[in-house]
Amino acid sequence: MGAPPPPPNGSLGLTDSPLRPGEGAAAGPGDRGCENGALMDSFGIFLQGLLGVVAFSTLMLKRFREPKHERRPWRIWFLDTSKQAIGMLFIHFANVYLSDLTEEDPCSLYLINFLLDATLGMLLIYIGIRAVSSIVEWQQWESLRFGEYGDPVQCGAWVGQCALYIMIMTFEKTIIIIVLLIPQWKEVALLNPIENPQLELAIVMLIVPFFVNALMFWVVDNFLMKKGKTKAKLEEKEAGQDSRNGSKVRYRRAASHEESESEILISADDEMEESDAEEDLRRLTNLKPIKKKKHRFGLPV
Repeated sequence: MGAPPPPPNGSLGLTDSPLRPGEGAAAGPGDRGCENGALMDSFGIFLQGLLGVVAFSTLMLKRFREPKHERRPWRIWFLDTSKQAIGMLFIHFANVYLSDLTEEDPCSLYLINFLLDATLGMLLIYIGIRAVSSIVEWQQWESLRFGEYGDPVQCGAWVGQCALYIMIMTFEKTIIIIVLLIPQWKEVALLNPIENPQLELAIVMLIVPFFVNALMFWVVDNFLMKKGKTKAKLEEKEAGQDSRNGSKVRYRRAASHEESESEILISADDEMEESDAEEDLRRLTNLKPIKKKKHRFGLPV
């Protein structure tokens, strides 16, 4: 039998035996890194779960580092940190979703999202919390003060504060998405020197986020925990200062009936109640001054 006829249209039969990765043409920069869906495969989910446990443990360490007289009870600590955990989960899955929208390396895009959240996003979160706290203080919405849940603890206060924090995180993520629309970020995503997809996934999803999340959790927890500078706390502090100042004493000199001078101890508080003043006057008038003999030119008078 003769040789088989050549493929039609001058083709070399590439459609029947497609090239494998690494064969034929050299792999370009876009062929490096993990593929779409790698963030949510079994290995990626394992790394994300491990990251959540390790990063959240830094909040437990922070609680034990607090002074004993300021340390939050476990219940209050859980309410404070759960708001942050929900907000971080929202940001994390938003980053995972956004990283798979394009054909670029999703690990590189996730890392860019994450680092923007840790830098510019941290500033936006701080501004958002300060703005919301100012409005809450202005309107005197006591249940919406971050870190204060009432006595006894009210679940409605936690739900309201959690909703406010999610609104702040939504605002932050919206600004980050607008920043990511700059075309130069696509060029940054192509600067990926790592060829091993699992190594890149471990660096992007575990190693780098561990150190950055530990710092973020520590700082944001200070934003969300109970503040001692609310209006009620300031009034209590001022009252305490007044009481401490009232314990200080001063002396004045008053002439007695015997034309001698006696030292009278009086309170430094100018707003002494009338009943207390009358009682002090009665006590002072009952005291008899000690008569001292005066000598004039060495002779007793």
